[in-house]
Amino acid sequence: MVTRRLGSVGVHDRERTNNNTRASLTKLFSISLVTALVGVFSVSSADADTPERRQVEVLELKVQNDQYAYTDLDPKGPSLGDAHVYSGTAIMDGRSVGRGGGSCQVIHIKGDELTTQCLITMELKRGSLTMQSLWVSGTSSLDMAITGGTGDFREARGTVRYWDIATPKERVRAEILR
Repeated sequence: MVTRRLGSVGVHDRERTNNNTRASLTKLFSISLVTALVGVFSVSSADADTPERRQVEVLELKVQNDQYAYTDLDPKGPSLGDAHVYSGTAIMDGRSVGRGGGSCQVIHIKGDELTTQCLITMELKRGSLTMQSLWVSGTSSLDMAITGGTGDFREARGTVRYWDIATPKERVRAEILR
């Protein structure tokens, strides 16, 4: 009877151990499943937030300025609101490929340093590009953000750099993300 009783206790212990093992395996499986699902949703949402690979189109042009005006508001001399307005032709391989223009309005003065807010539109055969930035007058280069466009450039973003501004050697490089 003692043996039987020990055997009976052993059966209960085995059942309890099997139940504990099943419960542990069930918990482990549940945790693994939840972890896997969280990982899948994290990857999916990360992919959703990642911008698709965009192509970069590069345009390198010379700028031939043809018209320019400076509006000097009161008080005479550099003051807030003064504006530079200009237009020109975009040249590639010696021929005209478009035209453009814009304005830079004085928004801040610190001694002889004038900071301007510049807006430029460049019109090409395939559409126009709009650009915007701040520029400190007199610096030889200007980096602008492409803020949009029309035609083939209707969803364009990117950057544009101008060099040798207001000189016969003025040039521009546009890196257009599409």
